[in-house]
Amino acid sequence: MSETLSSPELNVDTCRTQCREMIRVGSRSFAMASMLFTSKKRDAAFFIYGWCRFCDDQIDQAKDENSALLALNQLTLRTRSAFHGEKQSQAVFFAFQHVTKTHQIPELYAQDLLLGMQMDVQQFHYESFEDLLLYCYRVAGTVGLMMTHVMGITDLRALKNAVDLGKAMQLTNIARDVQEDFKMGRIYLPESWLREKGIPPAELLSEKYRKDTYALVLRLLEHAEIFYQSGNSGLSYLPFRSAVAVSVASCIYREIGRKLRRLGPRALEQRTIIPTFRKLLLVLKGFALALKTLPGRVLAPASPVPITTLWRHS
Repeated sequence: MSETLSSPELNVDTCRTQCREMIRVGSRSFAMASMLFTSKKRDAAFFIYGWCRFCDDQIDQAKDENSALLALNQLTLRTRSAFHGEKQSQAVFFAFQHVTKTHQIPELYAQDLLLGMQMDVQQFHYESFEDLLLYCYRVAGTVGLMMTHVMGITDLRALKNAVDLGKAMQLTNIARDVQEDFKMGRIYLPESWLREKGIPPAELLSEKYRKDTYALVLRLLEHAEIFYQSGNSGLSYLPFRSAVAVSVASCIYREIGRKLRRLGPRALEQRTIIPTFRKLLLVLKGFALALKTLPGRVLAPASPVPITTLWRHS
């Protein structure tokens, strides 16, 4: 993929085409939701996603931990160079530099995301749920924070909502991908939870412990619901079209959790997906959810202000 992302003549238009294709292939749910943004915000979402996807692919394609660490180090250096104004020769970094400069996105959020990838590379052991939330902040909450700059929020309280929605989506991802992650040698379920159920990590998906493991998946989803509620409560801080796009993404991911509940322990046997026709219905649901914020917008119209607060996870 890296070869297709290089070009001697880079510009925003060529970057847009490549990043749009990356999100189309990598996440149809986000691709669908992003189409509801205004064109400039849609491009920004493409550029942020393109950088995230590229970094993730570079790590996943590494042959071993040492190779992955070397790749991560290179990604960290190249990301830093993009923030420091150095000329970029690769489309994904050219685009990322453009969006971070245009929307004054802090470098901290990108570096925090790369720290989340480092946790994967070093096969971090999640002893507690708090450890897992740190990971969720780094790999997903940071994306929410970057997007608050793109969307031009009008209330700094929206930063927490953005982080919480990112956490909710990542917890949903983890709940959905238990089997897939296990095959890659990754276990995100907190070790303290496994001990409570008496589940040996090596037997996480064995027939003997399948129901207990599924009970922990449900526990993850219960926590995710709390974060979805917080995330959705921040829709009123966003411009209306942005609120619609975010609401649709939230509804689609939330539906994954609901389907996991309906499937029961069988959910651990295969990746849960939402059919396209169902996603179209969820677009309507997301639009309806965003419509509920209209009364507040009429009574207290907001004027976008630059974000000067730097969010730090605690």
